[in-house]
Amino acid sequence: MAVVIGIAVAAVAGPATFLIVDTRAEPAGPRALTSEEANRLAIARFRNYEAGGRAVTITVPTTAGGLVITGSIDYRAKLGYGVVRGTGRDTSSDGLIQWNTATVFVHPMANTPTEPPASPPGSDWQRRPLRTSGSSLDSSLLIALSLGSDRPDNAELLPQNGAAWVGQDQVDGHPVDVLSGPAARGKPGTAGNTRYWVGSDGTMHRVQADVASEPQPVVVDFDATRTYVPVQPAPGVTPTG
Repeated sequence: MAVVIGIAVAAVAGPATFLIVDTRAEPAGPRALTSEEANRLAIARFRNYEAGGRAVTITVPTTAGGLVITGSIDYRAKLGYGVVRGTGRDTSSDGLIQWNTATVFVHPMANTPTEPPASPPGSDWQRRPLRTSGSSLDSSLLIALSLGSDRPDNAELLPQNGAAWVGQDQVDGHPVDVLSGPAARGKPGTAGNTRYWVGSDGTMHRVQADVASEPQPVVVDFDATRTYVPVQPAPGVTPTG
């Protein structure tokens, strides 16, 4: 798990603030992971890779009110694509967005659709490097890409590095355990900065991660109500998987 957590919390700081409402019969968390819980957390990123891709909704905190990205991520090609909309702000950032681990492509639109077109427009894309710090949007894009891996993580190392059980919850009617991630490699004190909502089969339903540039966390929801649409690269976009 150290690889993804190292990516996901490279721009994180401080403990996440989150209240688990439905604790059921479990004692108040956090507590040490059981071996079964560690195994489920260890395979969660591999489940996303195994599926090929997932439909996602990414809620990005910003000082201007926030952004919501609705789309899909191809976890084998390491390529995301979606519609971005502003919340509580003007619509200057609205449009289409596509990204890999190094570059962000945006396509401004006056009338942004609710879902991205299956085939990206053939022109009018604006390109810029993906920033690894100082941007809550770019940190969110990188975190979302990091949630897939071509192999399970090491279940034995997760508890040793601070991963823990936090509580129980439901996401879209699915009962889940909320598990906090381990410390990032080489970054003491970062255990718990990322939390995972994981089902009984290791399926990832939600991820919440702190970002250093904003007081509110990034939230990535894996949308079981929307079908995953394979991501087609826009002109000039190269998959990085």
